[in-house]
Amino acid sequence: MPALLRPSLHLVLTLALASVLVFASLELLPGHAAALMLGPDAAPDAVQALSHELGLDQPAWQRYGQWIAGLVRGEMGLSYAYRTPVAPMLAERLRLSLPLSGLALALTVLASLGLGLLAAARRGRWVDHLLLALSQLGLALPAFWFGMGLMWLFAVRLQWLPAGGFPGWEAELGGGWGPALQALLLPALALALTQTALLARLLRASLLDVLQEDYVRAARARGLPEGRVLLRHVLRNALVPVLTQLGTQFAGLLAGAVLIETLFQLPGLGQLIAQAIANRDLVVVRNAVMLLVALVLLLNWAVDLLNAWLDPRLRRPEAAHD
Repeated sequence: MPALLRPSLHLVLTLALASVLVFASLELLPGHAAALMLGPDAAPDAVQALSHELGLDQPAWQRYGQWIAGLVRGEMGLSYAYRTPVAPMLAERLRLSLPLSGLALALTVLASLGLGLLAAARRGRWVDHLLLALSQLGLALPAFWFGMGLMWLFAVRLQWLPAGGFPGWEAELGGGWGPALQALLLPALALALTQTALLARLLRASLLDVLQEDYVRAARARGLPEGRVLLRHVLRNALVPVLTQLGTQFAGLLAGAVLIETLFQLPGLGQLIAQAIANRDLVVVRNAVMLLVALVLLLNWAVDLLNAWLDPRLRRPEAAHD
C-alpha cells in the first residue's frame, strides 16, 4: 500500500472508532440533560417536552447517525444551554486555544532541542546530570502547579505579565497582537515546562543511540567538530522518534489547557468544555471532544508522513512488517 494511502486509511478508521467511543461515553453519564437544564423542581411534562424538542427521546443509534451526518455536512447542532449553533462557538474558542497550544508546542520544541543537544554533547558531566534532574522534576509536577508559580513570580511579584484574562485579537488597546500574546505567554510556558521535560529526555536518548552508529564514528574520524557532527549527521536521524512523540505531546497540551485556561481565565476551548460538562450540554461536549480528537489524529497523520520523509526505510512496503 502506498506510503500516503496507508496512514490516510488509518486516520479515517480511527476517526470513525473515536466518534463511537465519544458518543457512547457521553451516553453513559448519569443524569438527564433536560432535567438538569430545567432544575430539580421541573415538572415531568416539561422535562418530557424539552427532551422531545432536543431529540433526546430518540434511540441512541438514531441520534448517533444524525450527529455523524451533521458532521459530514459541517453542522454540529444547537447548544442545549445557549440555544445557539455549536460550530461558531467552537470556532471562536479555537481562536484562542490553537494559538495557545501552538505557542506552547513551539516553546517545547525549541527548549527540548537545546536541552537535548546540550545533554547529549555533555553526557556524563555535571550539566547532563543537572538537566536530567530538572527534567525529572518537570515530569513530576503538573502544568497547573507551574502555572501558579509563574503567575506568582511574573504577574504578582515582578508584574511583568498579566495574571489572567484575554484582551482579544482585535487590538482594542491599540497595541496590535502584543497584549494578546502577553496574555498567552505565561499559560503557554506552564504547558511547555512539563512537555519539555519528556521531550528533552527522549531526544537525549535518541541522540545517544545515533551517536553509536558507524557513519558518526567516520565523521568524527575525519576530524569534524562535535557540534557539526551533532547538527549535521546525528540530529536528523534522531528526530524520527521525537516527531512521533509530538502527536502525544500535542494531545497533552490540549488536555492540560482545560485546567490552564481555567486558572488564567482564558475563554478557550478547554474552559468551554468545563462549562458544558457542568451544564450537561452534551452537544457542546461531544463536538468539542471530537474536534480535539480530530486535531490530534490529524497531527499524528502529518507526523507519520514527515517520518516517512525523514527515514526512507519507512516508505518501503516491507517496513510495515518489520
